[in-house]
Amino acid sequence: MSITLPSSQQRIAAIDIGTNSFHMVIASVSDHGIMQIHARDKDMVRLGSSANDMKRLSNEAMDRGVRALVRFADEARRHDASIRAIATSAVREALNKDEFVRRVYDASGIHIDVIPGVEEGRLIYVGAINALPIRNERVFVIDIGGGSTETVIGQAGEPLNIDSSKLGHLRLTTRFFPTPVVTPEQVRECRQMIRGEWATVFQTHQQYGFQRAIGCSGTVTAVASMVAAKRAKVPESLNGLVMSDDEIFAVVDRIVGSPTVAQRLEIPGMDPKRADVIVAGALILEQAIRGLNIREMTVSGYALREGIVFDTVQQQREMDLRHHLTPLRYQSVQHVCDLYRVRRRHADHVKTLSVRLFDQLMPLHGMGDKERELLEAAALLHDVGYHISADQHHKHSEYIIRNSAMPGFTSTETELIASIARYHRKSHPKKKHAAFSAMSQEEQNVVLVLASILRIAEGLDRRQQSVVRDLHVAIGAAEIAIALDASSSVPDIELWGAERRKELMEETFFRKLRFFLR
Repeated sequence: MSITLPSSQQRIAAIDIGTNSFHMVIASVSDHGIMQIHARDKDMVRLGSSANDMKRLSNEAMDRGVRALVRFADEARRHDASIRAIATSAVREALNKDEFVRRVYDASGIHIDVIPGVEEGRLIYVGAINALPIRNERVFVIDIGGGSTETVIGQAGEPLNIDSSKLGHLRLTTRFFPTPVVTPEQVRECRQMIRGEWATVFQTHQQYGFQRAIGCSGTVTAVASMVAAKRAKVPESLNGLVMSDDEIFAVVDRIVGSPTVAQRLEIPGMDPKRADVIVAGALILEQAIRGLNIREMTVSGYALREGIVFDTVQQQREMDLRHHLTPLRYQSVQHVCDLYRVRRRHADHVKTLSVRLFDQLMPLHGMGDKERELLEAAALLHDVGYHISADQHHKHSEYIIRNSAMPGFTSTETELIASIARYHRKSHPKKKHAAFSAMSQEEQNVVLVLASILRIAEGLDRRQQSVVRDLHVAIGAAEIAIALDASSSVPDIELWGAERRKELMEETFFRKLRFFLR
């Protein structure tokens, strides 16, 4: 799972694996934050159109997706670009997503990060604030996808409130408009459902308030193209185009008043590839504008995939400077620690000892900053399960972490952190454990290495008094010797704790483990 992130001048291939279409942008970002686009690609895969409510991906849909990503990978390699692929609604909801992720990796070498809706919303916001001069304003951002719609309130570069709702144009088309002719009754039922789904979400957004509304991606740009077509002059770029609510409502009325695809294709500015799903998308946009009393909306030319580019560059710059959890990830971990009242002195010391072990064992495990961040997060969170019960708290920790919203982490990373924390005590990882068994061999190795380190660090702070202040590792052909620097107290309990937990590390690195005082 180790990913080599690019330098700020290196090219990044950001791939958005959406429900309706797959997009790739190959770009680089200057030290001044200016993005240069080197290539773009798109494929209307319709990954999420194969089953009711997108619970399973069909073989045909997966085949289309694999072919598209093989082509994207070839294009990225021609540009010598580092690939970061993000999957959204269709993949994260599919019961057979692991099969698709594995098939893509085997065919193309692309590792897919499946992200939760909150993380998708954050990356969309990152894209929008780099497309328009809105960073310091409080803004509402909406991105209508095929399977879900993300809405964000953000200011000063930070998202304040993020929602991801199962309101996608492809999802609602399948549910409400399955016949060739759209009827007024279908439109009424779809509008009613959208209003009901968003009622409480909009109440929260209104409490935060915002100065401007920003729209991103396919449905918004499709509506914007039709708005522009009605004006005297069509702009060269839709980025920054401002549409009034009346202009948007007029386009929506024209769309829903055209009951067949053939009639909708006659609307000036209509994207032919979107004509079959535009009714549902337009109704989603309409209800957002009415529900939040939006008077005008500005189009952002950047969305998720551009957000991926800027976020990847920022992560690498922060890692180069800090070699620790990036600020956003640390804030996410801190929030969970505060929520479940983690004993921070102990957690921080276990994190410190874990990182010291990780760095000095690098000749054996060969991992880098990404895995180091996962270890830090797991070390800080390993005891959150005490909030439920001290008995079996390692399993409770796994459950809490797996089900916590942690912006900045992908779903895969969150699952890895949960598993590392789960194995900080008691049973070793086993094939019979469902979550561990479902991981790839590479991910299992990450868990084995990092859990073995966390187990030792936890044992060395058994009394939670920071008795072991530091450690020094010497790696031999058959032995790992760990010298301990201790305070005035004799670390007999800590030595006992570490001895009890050393077996996993011995099995992982094929060496005996020995502790001694300096």
